[in-house]
Amino acid sequence: MDAPSFEKLKETLWDFMKTEIYPNEMTFFKELEVIRQKGPAHWRQPPIVQKLKEKAKARGLFNLFLPVDSAKLAGYQGGGLTNLQYGDCCEIMGTSNHAEFAAECCNCSSPDTGNMEVLARFCTEEQKKRWLEPLLDGAIRSAYAMTEPGVASSDATNIEDQHYP
Repeated sequence: MDAPSFEKLKETLWDFMKTEIYPNEMTFFKELEVIRQKGPAHWRQPPIVQKLKEKAKARGLFNLFLPVDSAKLAGYQGGGLTNLQYGDCCEIMGTSNHAEFAAECCNCSSPDTGNMEVLARFCTEEQKKRWLEPLLDGAIRSAYAMTEPGVASSDATNIEDQHYP
């Protein structure tokens, strides 16, 4: 993205933070607490997140993470940002009192971002319809899981270089 367009995007993102994210942080925490009190459904997002996702989409602040090449493969528009530009956006989104609140509202939170890039590049058209499209639309969330033989954890530092028969 050229420099003037990127500066405008950052201004829009800062305005979104000031007018939507910061004023709704307490709502987020209160709704999160209600979800937690209901029991094992703590994986659910507070309703304010979905409301703010729609506002982020309307402002062109959705899927900023998605590089142009992955976006083209996915058939969606991404941020069109360089890694450095996206890093600036992450720094802005990270100013919220909850580390991933703004990123979730802009559909730029982990593990979804990495999973969407993998799906955009390597999945079939059927898989794109089933998994990628709802992720890019912010309708579902994804997960990341890893396992290593002989190690009871998902800590990537436990990966060993083993050759299997």
